[in-house]
Amino acid sequence: MLQLSARVTIPAHEIEMQMIRAQGPGGQHVNKTSSAIQLIFDINASKALPDSYKQQLLSRGHANLTASGKLIIKAQQYRSQEMNRQDALERLKVILLQAMVVQRKRIATKPTRSSQRRRMDSKTKHGQTKALRTKRFD
Repeated sequence: MLQLSARVTIPAHEIEMQMIRAQGPGGQHVNKTSSAIQLIFDINASKALPDSYKQQLLSRGHANLTASGKLIIKAQQYRSQEMNRQDALERLKVILLQAMVVQRKRIATKPTRSSQRRRMDSKTKHGQTKALRTKRFD
């Protein structure tokens, strides 16, 4: 079970975990044990996730999101299977919490008159400095 907020909780049966072999160096240990975890969460099939969160997740897109709407997270940072399981669940929680945040609409603003004047004054001053550098042949 994954607790996202007071109202949203994802039950364990909606999160599929597979034990796979980790990649990379590690000697004989990595060749014999399946310590990495592949977490699969089907966004469309989830009954615990509200529709607004589903829409946010699917519309934003994510590197781990498949075309069918499944979120796949591979955790192989640690040597222990339990620590990789916790890492995968924590990463899923972060992704889902990011989808819960509603972004405010940006309101376009204009620069103030004084800031425009300051900008033009600095440009004029810079141009005068450059003009003093030129060689004059009279």
